Amino acid sequence: MAGTCSMLCLIVITLFIPPLGVFLISGCGVDFWINVLLTILGYFPGHIHAFYLEYVYYDRRNRDPLTRTAQRPAPGVYSTRIQNGGHHAHSPTHAPADRGYGTM
Repeated sequence: MAGTCSMLCLIVITLFIPPLGVFLISGCGVDFWINVLLTILGYFPGHIHAFYLEYVYYDRRNRDPLTRTAQRPAPGVYSTRIQNGGHHAHSPTHAPADRGYGTM
């Protein structure tokens, strides 16, 4: 329920100020500045970009970690936080190397 509430709050914030919604999910990166530029050029393009980033963020957030790392990056998204759905990127190839032979 907490995820649904935060998603609805983010949508309401994005309706009024699209760059603020992007800032909350990606931080102060390339996606944020692209959204600021699009919002200055036209309020509607800023909304389209912000809602696209939020869709990618919440879609990847709800996926299984193994399928999230195996999928291709979303086009037009430059933030790794959005690409990973807010989760830290874990490489499945490094996980077995961390444990030695015979350790539990």
